[in-house]
Amino acid sequence: QTQLLGVLLAAASNFLISVSLNIQKCAHLRLACQREPKPYYRSKLWWCGIILLGLGEVGNFTAYGFAPIALVAPLGCVSVIGSAFISVLFLKKTMRAADILGGTLTVTGTYLLVTFAPNVPQELTAGQIQNYLVSWPFLVYSILEIMIFCILLYFYKRKAVKHIVVLLMMVALLASLTVIAVKAVASMITLSAKGKMQLTYSVFYIMIVLMVTSCAFQVKFLNQAMHLYEATAVVPMNFVFFTTSAIISGVIFYWEFQSAALLSVFMFLFGCLLSFLGVFVVARYKKEEHLQIPFIDCGHIPGQKLTGKIQPDSRSSRYGTLNNEDDSVKSQS
Repeated sequence: QTQLLGVLLAAASNFLISVSLNIQKCAHLRLACQREPKPYYRSKLWWCGIILLGLGEVGNFTAYGFAPIALVAPLGCVSVIGSAFISVLFLKKTMRAADILGGTLTVTGTYLLVTFAPNVPQELTAGQIQNYLVSWPFLVYSILEIMIFCILLYFYKRKAVKHIVVLLMMVALLASLTVIAVKAVASMITLSAKGKMQLTYSVFYIMIVLMVTSCAFQVKFLNQAMHLYEATAVVPMNFVFFTTSAIISGVIFYWEFQSAALLSVFMFLFGCLLSFLGVFVVARYKKEEHLQIPFIDCGHIPGQKLTGKIQPDSRSSRYGTLNNEDDSVKSQS
C-alpha cells in the first residue's frame, strides 16, 4: 500500500507538471498576441502554471519517500507523454498518430514497471543511510562515477567538446546523486513526521547539501544542452539517461533488486524499454510542428487559386494579411 501510494503520487505529480508547463506556454502565447505585451511575471495565468509546477515537484519529492527510485524515476514519462496530449487542449495542437502510438507504448511500459517493480521496505532511518554511504559497492560506484565525470568535464572545459551526449552524460551522473539524496531526505522527513525523529542526525544535512549542489550543476548542464540543441533531441535522451542512472544508483545504493526474481527484473527492464520507445516516438517529429503555420483558405478570391493561402499576421490582431513576396497578389490588391 505504501508503494502504491508512491506510484500514484509520482504519476499525479508528473501529470501536474505537464499541465503546468502547457499553462505557462499558453500564458506566453497570450502575452505575445497583445498589442502592448506586459512582462510574463505579471500574468495570473503564468503564476498559476508556476504554482502547479511547484506542487508537482513537491509531490515528486514526496513520492521518493514511499516508493523505490527504480519505480519513481521512470514515471517521469507521464510528464512527457501527458504534455503531448494536454497541448491539444491548451495550445490547440493536432493529435498525431505518433502521439497515440507513443502513448500506448508508454502506458504499456508503465504498467509493466508498476507490476514488476522491486518490493522493498521504504522506511529508511538515518543509521541505515549512513551504512549505505560507507558500503563497498557504493564506494566503488562513487569512484567510477567521479572518474567518468572528470573525464567528461575535461573534454567539456579544455577541449570545448559540447556534444549532446557529453552534456547529458554529465547531467545523468549528477542526477544519480540527486535521486539518492532526495530519497534519503524524503524518507527521513517521512519518518520524522510519523514520530521517529531523524532530523537531528548529521547525515540528514549532508544529504540536503548533496541534493542542492548536484541539482544546481545538473540544471546548469541541462540548460547548456537545451541552448545548443533542439528540445526534440534533448528531452527523450535526457529522460533515458536520467532514468538509467537513477535505476543504477537505486540498485547499488539502496539494494532495490536484491531479492527480485530474474523474470521480474527482465519484465521491469522491458517496461523501461517500452517507456523509452514511447517517449522517442512522441518527441521525434515535434520539430515539424513549428513549420505548421496556420493559414486561412482563400476560397474564391479573384486572381487566386483554390490552393492559395492568406497568412495571418502574427504581429498584429488583423488576420488576412497577404504575403508581400507574392507579386500577383500585389497586382490584385
